[in-house]
Amino acid sequence: MVPQNIPFQNHKLRIDDYLWVAEDGMKMQGYNGSQCWDTSFAARAMAEGGLTESFPTTVQQIWSFLERTQILSTEISSNTPAARYESLELRTKYFRHVSKGGWPFSTSAHGWPISDCTSEGLKAVLVLRRLPCIVQGIAQQTIRIISDQRLYDGINVILTMQNTDGGWATYENTRGGGWYEGLNPSEVFGEIMIDYSYVECTSASVCCLIDFQEQFPNHRSRKVQQSIQLGRSFVRAIQRPDGSWYGSWACCFTYGTWFGIEALVYGCEDHDHPVYQSTPVVKAIDFLLSKQNDNGGWGEDFTSCYDKSYAINGAEQYGTGGSSVVQTSWALLALLAAKCTNRSALDRGALFLQQMQHENGDWPQEGISGVFNRACGITYTQYRNVFSMWALGRYSTMAQN
Repeated sequence: MVPQNIPFQNHKLRIDDYLWVAEDGMKMQGYNGSQCWDTSFAARAMAEGGLTESFPTTVQQIWSFLERTQILSTEISSNTPAARYESLELRTKYFRHVSKGGWPFSTSAHGWPISDCTSEGLKAVLVLRRLPCIVQGIAQQTIRIISDQRLYDGINVILTMQNTDGGWATYENTRGGGWYEGLNPSEVFGEIMIDYSYVECTSASVCCLIDFQEQFPNHRSRKVQQSIQLGRSFVRAIQRPDGSWYGSWACCFTYGTWFGIEALVYGCEDHDHPVYQSTPVVKAIDFLLSKQNDNGGWGEDFTSCYDKSYAINGAEQYGTGGSSVVQTSWALLALLAAKCTNRSALDRGALFLQQMQHENGDWPQEGISGVFNRACGITYTQYRNVFSMWALGRYSTMAQN
């Protein structure tokens, strides 16, 4: 009798983790989900929209998920075989980057830190840790505390992943030259042979460092400030002549430009701060305003990604009047962050989102909004709700001021 292959059988048990039924049929995912990524954005959207104290149980559940998802930081994960490879000796031997303290794309089972996932996860924790419902839950021991040391570990992952050009890549530092792409064996994907610095990863990391610096001004302060400055310089350097930023991880210029603007203005709350009159921010505002449709929205699809040119008709088939709720949300978030003074454009964008919402509170599932390596579309079902809610929350705050 042939002995049963236990590792293979265990792998078979996880197949369902990668299958998902969407409105338009069965999907096979490249990951076991995007739980940590989506949850981090949802937490910040709720906080900025002033919704956290209305839903304290939800907020505490978000906190607990982020607490147990931090890589190699819980009591259970620190006693797994994977934790042994965090030692300097074994990381050096196997060319492994530091993992402890990072956050993954999906769940703790993924266990691989990514620069922007770590940054978005840590930003969410930094926002939530001051909320009354979290403070109370920790005091009553109904939720676990996330110690300062764990936050320091997260910042260490981010700091060590910054590239020499000042930007951040995704999974690892850039460790090769562009000529490696001449060896690219893929007929589909572009720019895959090394990990490059991206505006999204850089912006997420810069903004996280700013939030961390505000709460922990004495921890590695010189290094943190230097990293912020280098990151912002990188973002300014890669802005396109038309004022946009190319988005590599979603569709596309509305997404990249939102991250580019956030990197430059984040933490500058004073309306008279000179950054809002700076050339990069003004050009970015002008770019977004030039792409607004007659119905008040914005729309692209992932042809923007492989053409590297704004898809003017990108949302005609799967949007509404050439606009989609996801791109409209990104554009509105960007313009509001940049303190855009064109109130009519902002009002029209917000009205489009309000009109697109269903009676049950949901927003419609439209075209694919995510992408990687220029040609592979990714469906993020939570984007339509999280970013629409976030944009309207930010707009509401602006309207009250």
